[in-house]
Amino acid sequence: MTADEWQSHVTTEAALAMGRWLEARGRLERPIASLTRRDLECMASNAISRFIVLASERRTAAPDPDERGALDLLLMG
Repeated sequence: MTADEWQSHVTTEAALAMGRWLEARGRLERPIASLTRRDLECMASNAISRFIVLASERRTAAPDPDERGALDLLLMG
């Protein structure tokens, strides 16, 4: 998987994570403006968690040492 394909995959997965969070709380049909700050923070946390899992998996499988190093820096903060 190329870096562009991976970025597209991660973006889709993050969107799905936010959608699952909204769906689980029965708020999928509500306008985004009606969500509370806490709702938005929880959605973001869910998406970030999914990104960390995917980045960790990608880091383990990354054949390119430069990509692996970049993911190491990103994941370690």
